[in-house]
Amino acid sequence: MSATLNVPVSTILLDIEGTTTPINFVYQTLFRYARSHASEFLMRHRSSPDVRLDLDALYRQHAEDTRQGLNPPMLQNPESRSLVPYVDWLIERDRKSTPLKSLQGKIWAEGYVSGELRSQVFDDVPSAFKRWQQQRRAIAIFSSGSALAQRLLFAHTVAGDLTGSLSAYFDTTVGSKTDPASYRKIASTLQRSPSEVVFISDVVRELDAAGAAGLRTLLCERPGNHPQPANTHYRIRTFDEVFPEN
Repeated sequence: MSATLNVPVSTILLDIEGTTTPINFVYQTLFRYARSHASEFLMRHRSSPDVRLDLDALYRQHAEDTRQGLNPPMLQNPESRSLVPYVDWLIERDRKSTPLKSLQGKIWAEGYVSGELRSQVFDDVPSAFKRWQQQRRAIAIFSSGSALAQRLLFAHTVAGDLTGSLSAYFDTTVGSKTDPASYRKIASTLQRSPSEVVFISDVVRELDAAGAAGLRTLLCERPGNHPQPANTHYRIRTFDEVFPEN
């Protein structure tokens, strides 16, 4: 891996789904948990200011989806629980909706605290985090899931709490993962030149955007990942290939 980069890399920016964590865990465990607990969660927390912000944003998003003719489920009444069918609809479509992801993170938080949820990472992730830290490379996350959800996932893995290895978390409040401006903003926030940052993801469109912003890129090919179109990104199958020990 080191031979493929002609400038020093000080920061490794990681996607989660299909990169550090199996896609199956996200879809079959996390998404299912959010869907099955959304109604009860909203009933208990609908007066919470943070939850109300998510709900208000979802109502506005529903109105916009309706205006665009996307045919989201009708809202039967103004109560928060009437949004549950719409939340299900968004999850089914894997919409990268900021208020949806924020709400999901809050629901998952209860699952992690109760012990119902424990997150999965690929076997090579903990050792890679340790190795990169020893090499004095910063590790940051950029995922469509909320920053809260990211911290929770890495704090409650089957391999233990990995948050001590991570220096920053970025979500869609910084911008879309397919917009080069998002990556320029992240590099600026990290106080790094874009060329000092390598972004690792399983999605070519995200890597194209990062590359357009001047970041180095690696396409992560994990078991169960979705097929990707033809591309010129350097491919890896495990983090063992990324800055191995000298």
